[in-house]
Amino acid sequence: MSQLGPDYVRAIAPYQAGKPIAEVAREFGLDEAKIVKLASNENPFGVPESSRAAMAQAAADLGRYPDANGFELKAALSARYDVPAEWITLGNGSNDILEIAAHAFVQRGEAVVYSQYSFAVYALATQGVGGRAIVVPAQDYGHDLDAMAAAIDADTRLVFVANPNNPTGTFIPAAKIEAFLQKVPANVVVVLDEAYNEYLAPEHQFESSQWVRKYPNLVVSRTFSKAYGLAGLRVGFAIAQPAVTDLMNRIRQPFNVNSLAQAAAIAALNDKAFLDKGAQNNAAGYRQMIAAFEELGLQYVPSFGNFVLVKVGDDEQAGARVNLALLKQGVIVRPVGNYGLPQWLRISIGLPQENATFIEALKKVLG
Repeated sequence: MSQLGPDYVRAIAPYQAGKPIAEVAREFGLDEAKIVKLASNENPFGVPESSRAAMAQAAADLGRYPDANGFELKAALSARYDVPAEWITLGNGSNDILEIAAHAFVQRGEAVVYSQYSFAVYALATQGVGGRAIVVPAQDYGHDLDAMAAAIDADTRLVFVANPNNPTGTFIPAAKIEAFLQKVPANVVVVLDEAYNEYLAPEHQFESSQWVRKYPNLVVSRTFSKAYGLAGLRVGFAIAQPAVTDLMNRIRQPFNVNSLAQAAAIAALNDKAFLDKGAQNNAAGYRQMIAAFEELGLQYVPSFGNFVLVKVGDDEQAGARVNLALLKQGVIVRPVGNYGLPQWLRISIGLPQENATFIEALKKVLG
């Protein structure tokens, strides 16, 4: 039985999600209501009321399969991003989009380029198709785009670029990304993963979806899991030219975005008040976090997402040790040893009191 499946599948280490609140409560004998979860970059405001109302209406028809082509959601996205609906691929979260891209464009033995300290799913998607990973060393915990362009070889079929990057929070300005796209061969697909785009300050925002018109090998990936508060519903999408979208939709599973998720996403898409509230809370929470880190003399990576990467010690067990001590106090954060950062923790930005609870607990742990 140990020989079942391809060797590249057996070599995959399963994705480790953040601990659920209920699991921590059971493990440490804590009251669920008092546990603070700042581990998975979720929206602390939860689901917007506009989406709740849309789901209540959609629930009346749950005995039917969802619209497999997501006509209404694609129409809403088409209007929002000013691209043809035929250029959109829907995903069960943006993770699904990343997996679809790997299956659509990479054969066993072909190469995928991504950065050190970038999203773990890039490695998993590459391994899942038997691809060859070209991991380019990070520059200041972020992408070194010049080195990534130079790393593309004759067998490279796919490049993943996260902006902002998870788990480090680094950001690449528009001009640098477009200069990179100009260097990438036309037969290499670039997935620009923008899961945290909505958290960018106005001066850093740019509409990469319009670049798809200029670069036929570009896929722009977005999600409703973060700023839109729909993490539990799993809705993502990609924008690309028809030749790319056609291949991705051949791989995409039928009915991969359920009826409630489609309804909720349509409602949330243009809920500007909810987005503004989230952005304001995130900016204030970021200032709250880094002020505490500076007071404690802790190194952190300046972040453009809804989380902060902070170094909590100098030894190789620091992250795991501090994480366990925080769990015992009912605070869930994200250790990132699996990213090669065992001395660091990634902290999602929550509501002001949630941030304060974490900061108080961290001060106790660090003495």
